[in-house]
Amino acid sequence: MITRLPDHPTRCEGVAWDKLATTVCLADDNSQGMYMQAKEALANIDKNLEKLGSHKSKILTAMVYITDIALKPELNRAWDEWADRDNPPLRACVAVTLEGKDLVEIIVTATR
Repeated sequence: MITRLPDHPTRCEGVAWDKLATTVCLADDNSQGMYMQAKEALANIDKNLEKLGSHKSKILTAMVYITDIALKPELNRAWDEWADRDNPPLRACVAVTLEGKDLVEIIVTATR
């Protein structure tokens, strides 16, 4: 059985099947800077993983998209405060164009 966290008629913000869970998150409030947007996106990952029967300690991979690579130190600060140091995932970070005022979007895949 596939579990989905719908947030739009044609896409969802999380999917789980068998022993895998994947979620994509942004900040709810995109009026703030990178650090706060990253903290909020990471908090949303925690919420979605819980709904999907997982936890950040079970994250295998993370793909982080940011609008300006010069803002990566702010992202790293939020990430380092949040990450499970006993179970660090593989993480990549790339600079991209995001919609509106969004500065960061994060996709993670975890086991359940």
